[in-house]
Amino acid sequence: MRDTVEPIFSIGIQSLWDEVSQMPAGGVWWLNTDRYQDAVSLLNHTLSAQRKEDAVAAVVMGENPKNIVKLNPDRGPEKIRLFSMPKDESGLYSLGRDLLCTVEPAHSLFILLCSDNALQNSDPKKLRRWVAQMQTWVKYHHCTLLIINPGNNTDKQLSLLLSEYRSLSGLASLRFQGDNYLLDIAFWCNDKGVSARQQLPVIQDNNGWRVSQEVEAIVQPRSDEKDVLCNIAVLEGAPPLSEYWTLLDTNDAVFNAARTAQAATIIFTVAQNAQIEQLATYIHTLRRQRGSALKIVVRESTASLRATDERLLLGCGANIVVPWNAPLSRCLTLIESVQRQVFNRHVPEDIATLLSMTQPLKLRGFQKWDVFCEAVHNMMTNPLLPADGRGVMVALRPAPGLRVEQAVTLCRPNRTGDIMTIGENRLVLFLSFCRINDLDTALNHIFPLPTGDVFSNRMVWFEDKQITSEILQMQAVKPERWTTPLPITTGPETVMNVEHDGRSWRRIPEPIRLAETHGEHAS
Repeated sequence: MRDTVEPIFSIGIQSLWDEVSQMPAGGVWWLNTDRYQDAVSLLNHTLSAQRKEDAVAAVVMGENPKNIVKLNPDRGPEKIRLFSMPKDESGLYSLGRDLLCTVEPAHSLFILLCSDNALQNSDPKKLRRWVAQMQTWVKYHHCTLLIINPGNNTDKQLSLLLSEYRSLSGLASLRFQGDNYLLDIAFWCNDKGVSARQQLPVIQDNNGWRVSQEVEAIVQPRSDEKDVLCNIAVLEGAPPLSEYWTLLDTNDAVFNAARTAQAATIIFTVAQNAQIEQLATYIHTLRRQRGSALKIVVRESTASLRATDERLLLGCGANIVVPWNAPLSRCLTLIESVQRQVFNRHVPEDIATLLSMTQPLKLRGFQKWDVFCEAVHNMMTNPLLPADGRGVMVALRPAPGLRVEQAVTLCRPNRTGDIMTIGENRLVLFLSFCRINDLDTALNHIFPLPTGDVFSNRMVWFEDKQITSEILQMQAVKPERWTTPLPITTGPETVMNVEHDGRSWRRIPEPIRLAETHGEHAS
């Protein structure tokens, strides 16, 4: 008589307790790794960890599975079905249908090994939709699917999948730390219970993968609410303020140390605008993965943050941004003010949404009338941008005797998002994220001459409803009333008597006779 006991599959890491290792039928489990070789090793040890009678299949993306799967002859199932698929994420969407052509999936374990960085640029909506479809598929066929995804930027997939707890039964990452590994469990659900936000040191040796012995009995880490992980530059040379303070040399080191934090205070520093995007990624990753109890502080060491940059850092999950002109004593007071706070603002799961919020206009300089109107209108209707803080629009009418086509040649915006157009004998300029009190300063940077000398009149709109109303009127202007810039009448001068010496162009000297009488002939 056939055994009716349902199999329970396990991850190939020894000493893991059942709550974070077992994978019963009817669930999809997702495991990220930093390196491809670790993913291959974990695949093989997971296969070897199953019972002799279990039905197991391995699907390898972009490689011959016979070159990847290497089993211990003394352990593992008697038979393993091997499948290969192209190194293309499009093959994922037909995975369930293709497997049904060959195997009976009931009570089986399927392990999908993705190729290195295969899902790095996946469409988030398609990826989540596919995970939901596979969850329906495994539940209907009563089987188990484990997805092992290697890549050097798996934080992006992890952030996108954190909210997919209805489709995924487990989500974890195996992070390489040089001499050991960290199993970062976002959530893991099975018949034994639900576990979330756990970090377990893992060791790999000749015997396989196993949990470090010193933490084997500790299920949840201790409270770290008093701990402070701080960039050393924040304290301006001062020593640690107490035994709870840990000073680190770089923002990268602070971020890596904060990956295991639960409720600690994390302090980054920023000294130049080029650091903003990387710092925003760090903050977004920590906030999405480590939760709302973490206190994240950014201190500006030199004047480098624009209003949009500060808004980006706060939108990614920072509790507070300390300005550059705040002294150290004031900075420490502000750090104390965020203690015991719980972050309750919404953080979008995809950081690309936040990055597009800070630079919604990829345009700069002169635009056609209709393009200008459409760009500003899209800016005004963007729900992610703060109300009445999207920018300032100003219409300038040139002084008598000066044509608007001539005036536009003096307008030289150098910031992305600052655009202009001309029509109806006026120059219309939109300055993204500019405050009304900074308008004169901005105009002085854009125009080389005083605007009072070039323009006789100006009108300013700085509230959203004012700008939107004016844009609707501008969109009603017919194309024949639009104005185009002056054409370029002088082309590039033709350079005569030059030659290229292999590195640059050089002019050939031409001999000229200085004293020559009319009618003189050479002998």
